[in-house]
Amino acid sequence: MQLSEADHVSQEGNSIRLVDLIELAGVALRDFKVHCATGLNPTPLEAFFDGDFEAWQCQQSARNFQCERIVSLIHLGGTRWLFAGVFEVLGCDPAPAGGVTRYIYKTCEVPGLDHLVGRVIVDFRREFRASYLRGSRYGNALHVAELRPSRMSIGDFPGYNAACLSLASLRTIIRERIPTWLGALSSVAGVYVITDTSCGKHYVGSARGADGIWGRWTAYAKTGHGGDVELLALLKEKGPGHEDHFQFALLEICDLGAGDEVILAREGHWKDALRSREFGYNSN
Repeated sequence: MQLSEADHVSQEGNSIRLVDLIELAGVALRDFKVHCATGLNPTPLEAFFDGDFEAWQCQQSARNFQCERIVSLIHLGGTRWLFAGVFEVLGCDPAPAGGVTRYIYKTCEVPGLDHLVGRVIVDFRREFRASYLRGSRYGNALHVAELRPSRMSIGDFPGYNAACLSLASLRTIIRERIPTWLGALSSVAGVYVITDTSCGKHYVGSARGADGIWGRWTAYAKTGHGGDVELLALLKEKGPGHEDHFQFALLEICDLGAGDEVILAREGHWKDALRSREFGYNSN
């Protein structure tokens, strides 16, 4: 997701730390952990956009939050993380299911940080796999890189070359008819790729007609398979919910007035380039 205009905060010399901003707001962190949130289906960023991040975070595979408070960061890419809030840990209940025990935490978002949540971009180089870090060791390494003028939203259209969406995000955009996305996607035709993130296989398709990419992707938002025979067969084989692994991106755009033969030729080119017939889901 491309960041919108933001005020850059210098990291030279006496850089501002996230913990400093939190404490300036009157919030004491005490014994805390830093949660470096990553994952899929949905991603933590998707959960944040949908207002479900706290519930997403509360489901854990182990007792990861043995602390008083959680400072939550959502990975944006590289060393960039979005500050998602501070949460008080109130308790934890084991939830056995199918021979596997998960842990459901009870938390409460600490008030007084609305002016920072979703606006602060943190620079933190995590050179290890651990996602639950002791604040006493890593808190001072969370440097503020940017302070956005407004809370990050899925409404920020990143441009045709940067558009990359999970099915969950696509459904949110279609359902809410977010103007920037509607305007951009309905004004072009073109070729797109659907990636099955569970295995890396591609499906290449094209969009033609009056509503362009928007109209074609609306069909995927409604059904998951968009009427494509190959994807419909895949979902029947894999079962309900497999469509949640689908990721959508644009390969090439063109004018809505371009002839079908032009668009189909470009679709064929991308099928050849990505080898989606031999190694993906395209059958022709």
